[in-house]
Amino acid sequence: MKLRKFGQVSLAIVLSLSSSLLITACSNTSAIDFVFVTNSKSVPGKILVYKADTHTGALIQIAEPTYDSGGTNPVAEVVSPNYENLYVVNRDSNDIVHFSIANGGQLTPQDTVKTPGLFPMGVAVSPSGNFLYVTDTCISGTTDILTCPGALVVYPLSATGAIGPAVANLQVGIAPIGVSALANGVAVYVVSKGGDTQLGRVYAFNAKTDGTLAPIGTGFVSAGVAPNAVVTDPTSRFLYTTDGAANQLIGYSISSSGALTPMINGPFKTDLLPNGVTMDPRGYYIYVTNYNAATVSAYAIDTASGSPSQVAGSGVTKTGPAPTCVVVEPALGRYVYVSSFTDNTVSAFQLNPHDGSLITVQNQPFPGGGQPTCVASVPHGNHAIQAVGP
Repeated sequence: MKLRKFGQVSLAIVLSLSSSLLITACSNTSAIDFVFVTNSKSVPGKILVYKADTHTGALIQIAEPTYDSGGTNPVAEVVSPNYENLYVVNRDSNDIVHFSIANGGQLTPQDTVKTPGLFPMGVAVSPSGNFLYVTDTCISGTTDILTCPGALVVYPLSATGAIGPAVANLQVGIAPIGVSALANGVAVYVVSKGGDTQLGRVYAFNAKTDGTLAPIGTGFVSAGVAPNAVVTDPTSRFLYTTDGAANQLIGYSISSSGALTPMINGPFKTDLLPNGVTMDPRGYYIYVTNYNAATVSAYAIDTASGSPSQVAGSGVTKTGPAPTCVVVEPALGRYVYVSSFTDNTVSAFQLNPHDGSLITVQNQPFPGGGQPTCVASVPHGNHAIQAVGP
């Protein structure tokens, strides 16, 4: 099924990753995390809120389960590093809506900004929580996503998470679709999908303390045919992007300056039309959604080189049809959730911390509303941290 409402198949998948190790103990509560699922079918769009059960990974909607996204066609979302704020990208209404997150997972809209261009798709927050990064597919005055240049817009964030006026607006190739902020704060990366006159690229910028950005080296590296999602690891050493046109995962090593070097044994094979990517909070495993295959692929990361290798045995796991977004919950790093666009569900899996394989959670999939596009999660309660090796 064609994603009529997206204007293109790929989604900008972003996730605020915890830098902690695997968490193995938590407070006396049955909810380890809250999970937020954006829905694109209604106008305005919707956000569904669930609590994730500690023992089973099952999703249960909270008492006030549904909120308006504040705009049309929400396609991406990200949480702040302190887990107190949620930012939702509404592609068709060209706006970003800021919600505060209550202790019980409830959302309260706080402020909204219109992006200067058209069709925002990607969003990330700096590790300091001081800046919000948003990609506009096209700059103002253009509409053809196959030829128009796009932009990366930088907004300052207040101590309460409020979005201020933009401090930077940089042109970044054709159809910039995903953005990731390095965990150490040194750099920001933008995936440009390309179009009629340009193949895929990853743009690299040094992040300054005032929110402005400076290109690193030549400014970009090649990234296959049509990259569509990006993630960086918690150690700030590796970057990965999915190439939906070539069915591959492309890896890069990151230098101390933020410069990118392609991994020598890549790219790495995926299933059909990869369009979402994330890592577990420890940075040991990568998970990729494959839209046309209705699967999620699991990869173990070589901690020295960063090279991913598909997990043996259950390296490819079935999801609902047309999977879009994937997240590993940050409280335990033990459950994986995938939104499926065409059957309106969320698939749930238990992550084996020793090998990265996935086991289907009982009674899944869970209802995901109307045309779910993305998934984000925040931890609930206090948690003790203990490392578990792969």
